[in-house]
Amino acid sequence: MAVSEGPLVVGVDSSTQSTKVLVVDAANGRTVAHGQAPHTVSADHESDPEQWWDALRQALGQCGPAVRQAAAVSVAGQQHGLVTLDGQGRPVRPALLWNDVRCAPQRDRLVEALGGPAAWAERTGSVPAPSFTAPKWRWLSETEPGAAAATARVRLPHDFLTERLTGQGTTDRGDASGTGWWTPDDSGAGGYDAEVLGHIGLDPALLPRVLGAGEAAGTVRALPDLPLPAGALVASGTGDNMAAALGLGLRPGQPVLSLGTSGTVYAVSPRRPADPSGTVAGFADARGGWLPLACTLNCTLAVDRVAALLGRDREAVEAGGEAVLLPFLDGERTPHLPHASGLVYGLRHATSGGQVLQAAYDGAVFALLRALDRVLEGADAPDAPVLLIGGGAQGTAWRETVLRLSGRPVRVPRARELVALGAAAQAAGLLLGEDPAHVARRWDTAQGPAYPAVARDDAALDRIAAVLDDADTLLRRR
Repeated sequence: MAVSEGPLVVGVDSSTQSTKVLVVDAANGRTVAHGQAPHTVSADHESDPEQWWDALRQALGQCGPAVRQAAAVSVAGQQHGLVTLDGQGRPVRPALLWNDVRCAPQRDRLVEALGGPAAWAERTGSVPAPSFTAPKWRWLSETEPGAAAATARVRLPHDFLTERLTGQGTTDRGDASGTGWWTPDDSGAGGYDAEVLGHIGLDPALLPRVLGAGEAAGTVRALPDLPLPAGALVASGTGDNMAAALGLGLRPGQPVLSLGTSGTVYAVSPRRPADPSGTVAGFADARGGWLPLACTLNCTLAVDRVAALLGRDREAVEAGGEAVLLPFLDGERTPHLPHASGLVYGLRHATSGGQVLQAAYDGAVFALLRALDRVLEGADAPDAPVLLIGGGAQGTAWRETVLRLSGRPVRVPRARELVALGAAAQAAGLLLGEDPAHVARRWDTAQGPAYPAVARDDAALDRIAAVLDDADTLLRRR
């Protein structure tokens, strides 16, 4: 291992599909070791939390001697997942993940019971989506009352791993803001909402303590097969989107478009969002500000599925044609169409397979850009380039579609694994007493190839908007 300039820190990304670990030099952001281990997800969008712990230990073990020198660690995890534990901290049942929309009826009743969308936006900053944790608990209580009764602790995915490391039940304001049962106050701190918890039947004693920005969750315990040194600091951790924002060192108004299993658009803001349409979730960030964010369920995997159905490589797109494809294969969160399926419109004899595939890219990007307009309302950086991240950011077809439909310049950061890198920046900030966003900017994480703006394809945008509006009733059918 090369000699490091500063202390070593560990950043963890426990995502839907795998756990990734980076060992990073806190002085310069250089990755000195990395590891990765997969997760298994059921067809019902469930996952056993024990495999996250096993994957974390495996990924840490792949990092060699560097990980045993780490002075601090932070865990970022997929948002919204419902983790139910017994009194010994063991899972009662598999976790319900963010993309499980079975609780859509419970979500609708919850929103209506407590005043409707506008009241929710004012109350919590967000109108809960079916992906949020609160309706998931209500669904569990109604459909599996035995599992709910056996639950002694309710956690989010990053909370579960942090608690295994420290033995302390904690969470952070960023991830807590995606539950539906945490309400911010005027200072940005906030607390659990007794009325929401009462309505869904959740005892607040089952929930973890919410840490403030920069507060430690504890220290690493001595545990079997855990390569981390006992006594290393453990930061609060956060949700994956909040960690990616840290990893980029975002300044207010800088738009981010993330292309992964889901698609997300977000920006850091000093102002608390409150979008009554429910398009924008008014999340807290991992510091003291806000992270207005919109998420789509169908992004790279949906477009890859269309490519497979067409028998084409994912890059084999062709320009032209008038086909519209809305790739809502698993229902959709933005727009709120939990029961939708994919829709193709406008096929002609002359339509080619490559044009249909390009229409799938256009449909996925259209949903994200429409949401981005709401995310950036009131932002003070109208000409800032879109930071394009996630696995899809490396694809030419994705990048060119974003350029053509947004009309904005695009930059693709060279830094990879931004969620784990953001967790590492949080760990470094805790260790060094610095703002983690400042740490990431010192590491120069957002630099990368820049692509100038091109003329926006308004004809394609108008065509997709018209089909989406006309098909609304059809898309809402079960």
